[in-house]
Amino acid sequence: MRIIDTHCHATPIWYEPVESLVDQMDRNGVAHAVLVQINGQYDNSYQFECERRYPGRFASVVLVDAARPDAPQQLEQLACAGARGVRLRAETRFPGADPLALWRTANSLGLSVSCAGAADEFATAAFGEVVAAFPTLPIIVEHLGGLKAADLTTPAGIDRCASVFGLARYANVYLRIHGLGEFCTRNMPVTAPFPFDPAGLPLLRQAYDAFGAGRLMWGSDYPPVSGREGYANALRLTQAQFADKSADEQALIFGGVAAQVYGFD
Repeated sequence: MRIIDTHCHATPIWYEPVESLVDQMDRNGVAHAVLVQINGQYDNSYQFECERRYPGRFASVVLVDAARPDAPQQLEQLACAGARGVRLRAETRFPGADPLALWRTANSLGLSVSCAGAADEFATAAFGEVVAAFPTLPIIVEHLGGLKAADLTTPAGIDRCASVFGLARYANVYLRIHGLGEFCTRNMPVTAPFPFDPAGLPLLRQAYDAFGAGRLMWGSDYPPVSGREGYANALRLTQAQFADKSADEQALIFGGVAAQVYGFD
């Protein structure tokens, strides 16, 4: 099975340089990775440098300053330079005459959108209207839509779950799942071989039931994941939660869907 990590960060000024990521990928059998630009960094040149240094191994999801009047033009230039996606928040709007200009530009350029936000942002009618406005634009909801184990325990949280997973009604929406440490509570004391309270695991089952294997993709969130369970555990423990699925479905979740969306094929 070819494994593709769809959510990594590499910069020389924050987190870790790309060599650290390559080491983790090599040690864990990960063939390719998507470099997602960190919030607040609008210079995407390092990600393109990483692609040149490791041909065929990376895809770049860039960030533009949505407040700049030339943001759509900047995105066009980045797409010409090789960007395969752009990172937008669920509530990102352009300050010009067309509030959806960046979404529209991404759509016209054939890019995907890696979409950040809290669960409440994804639950708004306004976000649903954006998704519906661009039915051919691949929109990848990051970080399990911001849901946590605690959302399974309160009426408001259950509503948030329903809203996030309800986005599956749009055929162009994908959901990115990450290591269990993002949404499960760590056992204290830490126990082996499974260091988490399993109460949050139904979120993965609900994600699968809503989106199916064909619209789920795994991403490590490296290097922040190193402060949780670590890269290897973020992959292996998440894979274990889908061990009851067919080999074809597992291959989609951990690489096949990403290959289609980001052009690794």
